[in-house]
Amino acid sequence: MAAKRIYAFGGGRAEGNKDMKDLLGGKGAGLAEMSNIGIPVPPGFTITTEVCAEYYKAGQKLPKALEPELKAALRKVEALTGKGFGDPSDPLLVSVRSGARASMPGMMDTVLNLGLNDATVAGLAARASNPRFAWDSYRRFVAMFGDVVLGLKPERKEDRDPFEVILDAKKHAHGVKYDKDLPVEALRELVAEFKAEIRRRKGVEFPEAPYEQLLAAIGAVFRSWNNDRAIAYRQLNGIPAEWGTAVSVQSMVFGNMGDDSGTGVAFTRNPATGEDEFYGEFLVNAQGEDVVAGIRTPQKISELKERWPEVARQLEDARETLERHYRDMQDIEFTIERGRLYLLQTRSGKRTGLAAVRIAVEMAEERLIGRDEAVLRVEPEALNHLLRPVFDAEAKAAAVKGGRGLAKGLPAGPGAASGKLVFFAQDAAAWHARGEPVILARHETSPEDIRGMAAAEGFLTAFGGMTSHAALVARQMGKVAIVGCGALEFDYHARTMTVETAGGAKVLKEGDWLSIDGTAGEVIEGRLDTRPSEVMAVLVEGGLEPKDAPTYQRFAKLLSWADAARRLRVRANADQPDQARVAVAFGAQGIGLCRTEHMFFGEGKIGPMREMIVAETHEDRRKALAKLLPVQREDFRGLFLEMAGRPVTIRTLDPPLHEFLPHEEQGIAQLARDTGRTVEEIRAQIADLVESNPMLGHRGCRLGISHPEITEMQARAIFEAACDAAEQGVKVEPEVMIPLVASVKELDDQAGVVRRVAEDVFARRGRKVRYLVGTMIEVPRGALTAAEIARTAEFFSFGTNDLTQTTFGLSRDDTGPVLQTYLAKEILPVDPFVSVDQDGVGALMKIAVAGGRATRPGLKLGICGEHGGDPASVEFCHRIGLDYVSCSPYRLPIARLAAAQAALRERAQESKAGDGSAKRARNGKAKPARAAKASPRRARNAAIAVPRARKGAGRRPRARA
Repeated sequence: MAAKRIYAFGGGRAEGNKDMKDLLGGKGAGLAEMSNIGIPVPPGFTITTEVCAEYYKAGQKLPKALEPELKAALRKVEALTGKGFGDPSDPLLVSVRSGARASMPGMMDTVLNLGLNDATVAGLAARASNPRFAWDSYRRFVAMFGDVVLGLKPERKEDRDPFEVILDAKKHAHGVKYDKDLPVEALRELVAEFKAEIRRRKGVEFPEAPYEQLLAAIGAVFRSWNNDRAIAYRQLNGIPAEWGTAVSVQSMVFGNMGDDSGTGVAFTRNPATGEDEFYGEFLVNAQGEDVVAGIRTPQKISELKERWPEVARQLEDARETLERHYRDMQDIEFTIERGRLYLLQTRSGKRTGLAAVRIAVEMAEERLIGRDEAVLRVEPEALNHLLRPVFDAEAKAAAVKGGRGLAKGLPAGPGAASGKLVFFAQDAAAWHARGEPVILARHETSPEDIRGMAAAEGFLTAFGGMTSHAALVARQMGKVAIVGCGALEFDYHARTMTVETAGGAKVLKEGDWLSIDGTAGEVIEGRLDTRPSEVMAVLVEGGLEPKDAPTYQRFAKLLSWADAARRLRVRANADQPDQARVAVAFGAQGIGLCRTEHMFFGEGKIGPMREMIVAETHEDRRKALAKLLPVQREDFRGLFLEMAGRPVTIRTLDPPLHEFLPHEEQGIAQLARDTGRTVEEIRAQIADLVESNPMLGHRGCRLGISHPEITEMQARAIFEAACDAAEQGVKVEPEVMIPLVASVKELDDQAGVVRRVAEDVFARRGRKVRYLVGTMIEVPRGALTAAEIARTAEFFSFGTNDLTQTTFGLSRDDTGPVLQTYLAKEILPVDPFVSVDQDGVGALMKIAVAGGRATRPGLKLGICGEHGGDPASVEFCHRIGLDYVSCSPYRLPIARLAAAQAALRERAQESKAGDGSAKRARNGKAKPARAAKASPRRARNAAIAVPRARKGAGRRPRARA
């Protein structure tokens, strides 16, 4: 039997449901579900994502087998509406919209009012008794069809949309500000002028046949799956190209029929803050795209009841029904046609990280969802939003007092951002690539701006409301944003922005510094200092008590639930005591990687290190190492004390020696003086140490084998520091990690040095501490021979940065253009240096896990590459049975949440498979939803999940491993 390609909905029933997102896309599944639960939805049908795959397989052609189903589906809609598709007397008009299984707001295309032509526009006008409405719909359709289907675009980035240029000229000629104020004669003229522009620019006639229009629009929406902005969005959000999009064809209802009609977008809770309030906007006498595009600044949803009290009540009922049914905050689109309400979409609403945490915690406290479900609701990366800085209050007040406060708009994306002003998305991406922070300012943003929006620190628009494209993207990306700032005017050709202030017009040029406060909606000239977020102020900076920080309380509560659910332990990559302090504050259960080479760049350390490297005799090298021993010992002691009994993994010296040597004249001269040699001799030795391929050269265990005295000094510093800490009553668990091991004999050599030194120190100090010796699995041979290596190694830690380099044969430092091309062409789905390549690198990791544990069943396994803070990589590590992940201190909340989600998903899969052990009772089971939504039980005195760090804790230097 042939696969079903089209699923109908409307009339109180549907052929699909909310669980069919893979086939119907999010939009189609939502429309089907709303139909099934009695929400008023205009009837229509959804063409499946499988047809999208057929379309591309056939060389971007609709399958012939689709047409009989398409015509049958149209007949069903005609029967439900009582209108005829293409009928001049009572025409059925439809919208054609995209809908992937993952929400991609604005990235793909939509066509409204399809079915209009010179004959049906007359019938529409007569049936509606409103010629102006009919011709307004027609001019909108011609412009959309010309843009989306026929591809009529601006020729240069500085140019405006050609249809907008014609429309603005018409408004100017009639002396009106808004298109809703144009008379019907002007709209008739616009239709003719738009068609003439299509003919002039594209060399084709606008199609009059409705069925031809429909086929062309369906194909265009399928094509939009692979437009530039959709590809960019998929890459930014990890959405596979093979998913494709569904297409929903729905009978039109009209918000532009007059002052008794309108359209809007709303959220069942505030998507910026998470507050439990109905939040959204609407426009009178408008169509839906007007709200999202930000062409007119809309009214708040709270004002709806003043105009249409009965509609407002119905919409509030729909809000309650949908949130209880989906048990999540919903983003809904609605249209009011002559006082009658219709819902056109429901989906899980995009929200800021701040809102995501609040909504999840409060819904769990309302018993709408369980605690485990609350943990699954928050994207791990969203926790980063809660750590971002805000403007220093005094600095901001001084700037405003000094006349630098420019304007106010709508606060669409909370936080603080300063950057250099740019006006085009391409420029934002280019400036960001060369290391410049930018603020992207536009009249309004569009989906084509997605790459520039991703590159910008924040964005600012003159038009648009809290549900505009800019606001939606800001919430999803966690960007600072202000929208609807009406004081702004742009001259894109001159690359200037004029701000109307109380003191007169202020002109800003491209490259000028600008600051935006996305929490207060304030635009400030120049660059402003920032201060820590509420969570950072409690955990790291000090000075703010948890009881005074509701955002922190919710953050801590969510992570406490996550910690109860996860199996994987989390450690931090930290090299200094202050970094360890921050790590403990963020919940670290140990240090997974201390890079000892980072310790040599501190005060008074690099000199002796350089002396050791250029030493000509064994004796001179030992003298230099003797100077380094006490400073390394003190660093290790500080780490042990801060970690207070938690395990600390210390990697012996890894990088090639030439990286420590000076290259500037002053440093070379100083090294010559310190060693009593000539500048020429030092230069010659530096030149001798330079390697053509240092990442595969004299480094790691190879360095320790060539110069065992280096390993001896480091081992002595570790064990003496451990004894010092133990004498202070602190339990110590050092784990000495030998890097770059490819052969068990390499590890045998270095482990022998470490163990010999340990016994010597213990004998001298009359004290022993428990320790482990293990290795970093970071070359393919190490993974492939893991069973042999585990005879000596007591733990493995996967150094996935180098393992990725050596597996792919790609240098992460030199192959940026290669990776950019591969990602753009989707040769690679994601950057393998950001997320573990599970098929290749992951296969080696699995071999190492199996081999290592076959030899040593209790082998401790972890990961310490930067992948340890990537949610997808954390889930992979859980799946293959690692004991812990290690990442930078500031990624620890993300790792904790990702580890919990991995465990919960695994339990859910086991439960589906009938594993009774996976069905054990867990805390926070959801109770049935009540008839009316309960008020949130706010966590005034939430338990503190993690301790605070002492004031002054520093940030970690950029990771090299």
